[in-house]
Amino acid sequence: MSAAADVDALLRLMPPPEDGGRAVDWDRMAQSWGRPFPPDYTRFMEVYGAGVVQDFLVVLAPQPLAPLQEAGWDGMVEETGNAEDTWADAYKAPELEGTSPRLIAWGADSSADLMCWDASGEDPAAWPVLVFNRGEIRFTRYNCGMAEFLTRVLRGEFPECPLSDLGLWGRGEAAFKRLG
Repeated sequence: MSAAADVDALLRLMPPPEDGGRAVDWDRMAQSWGRPFPPDYTRFMEVYGAGVVQDFLVVLAPQPLAPLQEAGWDGMVEETGNAEDTWADAYKAPELEGTSPRLIAWGADSSADLMCWDASGEDPAAWPVLVFNRGEIRFTRYNCGMAEFLTRVLRGEFPECPLSDLGLWGRGEAAFKRLG
C-alpha cells in the first residue's frame, strides 16, 4: 500500500523545495513509537521534509513520542493526541465502527482535519490513512499510504473529497514550502 515509489508520482504534481528534505534518525523514531514509519513517509521526508502544501495542509515532521510537555505543542505528538481524543466522540465510516486503531498523525490542515495512519498492523507499508474530516465530524479510512493519498487528493481521484475544504481537491499541481 505504501511504497517509497509513491513519492515519485507526487513529484510530478508537487515540486520539492530546492534545498530538499531533511535527515531523520529513523531508528530513534521507530524505537520511540514502538514501530518503524511507512516507506513513503520516510522517502517524503528525504525529498521534501516537513512542510505545507498550498499553504493549507501541513505534513508533520517525525517527532519522538514523549509527554506533550517535552514534545511540544505543535507537532506529531500533539496532533496524535488530538486524533486520539477526537476518536471517542467522532462518527466513523461503517468499516471503522467498533475498531480501536493505533493512531499516529502525519498531517493536519487549516480546516482542522487530521490525517493519521492506522498503525495497528505490524507492516507500516500496509497502514491505511485515516482522515478526521472536521466538517463531517467523521473518521474515514483510505486504503493507501500518505503519498498516494496526497496524489489522489490533488488529482481528485477519490469518490468525494476526503477533506473539509476543496482547496486541494483536483487542482492537479501544488506548491510545497518546507518548514524549519
